[in-house]
Amino acid sequence: MKLKNGKMRKMMTVSLAATMALGLLAGCSGAKTPVSNQEKVLRIGVLYGGNMDDSYFRQQYTDIYEFDRKNVKIEIVPAINQSDWRYNDGSEPYKEPDYLDGMKKIMTGSNPVDVVVTDVSVLKQLIQENMLKQLDPLVQEDKFDTSDFVPAVIDGIKDLGEGSLYALTPSFSSSALFYNKKLLSDAGVEPPTDKMTWDDVFNLAKRLAKGSGKDRVYGFSFNRYMGNDPFWDMQYTYMAPLQLRMYDEKAETMTVESPQWIKAWDTISNLVKEEVIPNNNNVNYDENWTPISNDMFLSGKVAMMISESYYINEIADANTNAAKIKDYTPVDWDVVTLPTHPEKPDIGGNIYLNNTFAINTNAPNPESAWDYIKFIAGEDWAKLKSRSNSYEMVARKSYIQPRQGLSYNIGAFYNIKPVPPTNPKDDKLKQEKRGLYYVENLGRTYFQEVLDKKKSSTEALKDWSEKGNKMLQEIKLNPKTEFQEDGTPYIPEDNVSAAAGLSSKG
Repeated sequence: MKLKNGKMRKMMTVSLAATMALGLLAGCSGAKTPVSNQEKVLRIGVLYGGNMDDSYFRQQYTDIYEFDRKNVKIEIVPAINQSDWRYNDGSEPYKEPDYLDGMKKIMTGSNPVDVVVTDVSVLKQLIQENMLKQLDPLVQEDKFDTSDFVPAVIDGIKDLGEGSLYALTPSFSSSALFYNKKLLSDAGVEPPTDKMTWDDVFNLAKRLAKGSGKDRVYGFSFNRYMGNDPFWDMQYTYMAPLQLRMYDEKAETMTVESPQWIKAWDTISNLVKEEVIPNNNNVNYDENWTPISNDMFLSGKVAMMISESYYINEIADANTNAAKIKDYTPVDWDVVTLPTHPEKPDIGGNIYLNNTFAINTNAPNPESAWDYIKFIAGEDWAKLKSRSNSYEMVARKSYIQPRQGLSYNIGAFYNIKPVPPTNPKDDKLKQEKRGLYYVENLGRTYFQEVLDKKKSSTEALKDWSEKGNKMLQEIKLNPKTEFQEDGTPYIPEDNVSAAAGLSSKG
C-alpha cells in the first residue's frame, strides 16, 4: 500500500455513456435513496485539486451519484490547492505540501467536509487522531455486504484501524511478477509460482540470464524500463516489506548497520554484478528504434519483471500490432504474485489504495456521507467500472475479470497482503528537514561503490552510517541545513535569517 507516487493523478479520459448510467437508475448498490427529498449539499474533501478543474474526480466518483440522487449537490474541497505552486513565479521557494495538515484543516472549522478521500498513509494518521467515524456499526445496521471485497484490500484497511473499519475503497492498483513463457521454456526453467520467496525467484533468474552485449537477456528486473536504478528499486520493492529504517524516528541516528541491511545489499549488488539484474550502466541500447525499444519485457531483454496491472493493456496492444513492429514476436506471458521474504510471509504486494472514502467525525451530513460511500463501494459501481477502468482494479472480487478477453492468473494481483503504509510522520519530518533527502541519497553513492567492487556491503554501510550521523547532527542543530554533493553543510539563502534567529536563541 505504498504511496510515494500515489499522489500523482493517473490522467485518463473517462466516458460516462448514457447507456451505462441508465442501468443505475433503480438505485446503485442496493442502497436506499434517502427518504427526504430536501436538497442537500455533500462536501467531499480530497488530497489535492484546483479551484476550477475537478472534472476527473467527478467523472470517476460523483457524476453518477448525483444523477441518481437528484436532491444531492456535491462540492469538491481540496486539502492542497495545486494552483498555489502552479502559479508560483519563483519568488517563493517551493515547499512540499503537508497533505495531512491540509486535510485536517478542511475537516474542522465552521464548514467541515462530510466525506474524506485520501491515501492510506494519511488515513492511518486520521484514524489515530480519532478524526474519522467508525463504519462497522453502519455496515452491520444496513447489512452492507463487505464479504466480496478483495481480502488484501478490506483487511489492509482494517489493519490501519487495529481491526476496525474506518473507510472503504471502490478500487485499487497492484503489481505482480510477469514472466515470458518462451524464454523460460527455451532455457528449460520451470515457471515461477505464487508466493515464492525472493531467493527462489532470484535462483530462477540466474538460470535465465544469458548472452552478452546487446544480445544479453536478464533473468529479472524490478521494472520494464531500460534506465534501471537498482538502489531505489531495492529500497521501494525488495526491502519495503521488511520495513527497514535508514535512521531512527527522530532522524538523529543512522540504523543501516544491521544484518538485514547487509544481506539486502549483498543480495542485490551480487545480482547486478553478475548481470542477472540490469543496471543503467550495463544495459546496451538498441540503435534501431521501435515503439517497444525502451521496454525490456516486450523487447525480450528480460525474462521476469515486476509491473502494474494496467501493463496488461500495453502487452495486448503490442501483440495486436505485432506486424507493425520491426522484428517483434508477440509475447506469451503470465503472472504470479510478488515474491515474499521468509521473515514476512504473505506480505509483499505492491497494492496501492489511492482513494479511500471515510466519514469525518465532524460531518454536518453523516447520513448522506454514508449513503454516498455505500454507493461508491457497492456492487453496481463495481460492475460498471470493471468495464471502463483500465488503470485500477475494482475492489469487489466478483467483478474482477481478465482484460482484453485474455486468460491469465489474475489472482496474482490481489492474493497477497500489501506492504504496510509509510508513516505520515516520516513524510512530515522530511518536509521540515529537507537535508534528510541528502542523507538518503548518499546511500546511492555508497551502493555504487559496492557495485564497482570498491567496498563490501558491510564497509559501505558503515561509511554511510558514519557520514550520515554527522549530517543528521547538522540537521538537528539547524533543521534548515542542506548539503552539497560532497556532504558539506550549508543553509539556503532564504533560510539564513531564520538560522540567525535560531543561533541567537542558543
